Amino acid sequence: MSITRIVYYTGDNGSARRFVRDMEESGAASLIRREDGNERYEYFYSATDRETVMLVDQWRDQDAINVHENSLMKKDVLALRKEYGLSMRIERYYSELEYEDSSRE
Repeated sequence: MSITRIVYYTGDNGSARRFVRDMEESGAASLIRREDGNERYEYFYSATDRETVMLVDQWRDQDAINVHENSLMKKDVLALRKEYGLSMRIERYYSELEYEDSSRE
């Protein structure tokens, strides 16, 4: 079962977008994408709210999230988020494994 977290970063005067730029240009986002168990790490910009950025952060399971949350990389992300004065809100979704139902044949 995959776990997807939707993270909304909100700031002022474009700080959320600058945060994303720094995450991408510094290579921090790429390092997170290569972490064991990471299935998706992608930022999106709102068409109506220029001060909020959405992150789709998907992991194989809770164990992979726990390793990520306790990594040095995560500490760097938190420091950068604090530097930009961002608030955040998180939603969490669980996906079930899909399978074919052979009884329909």
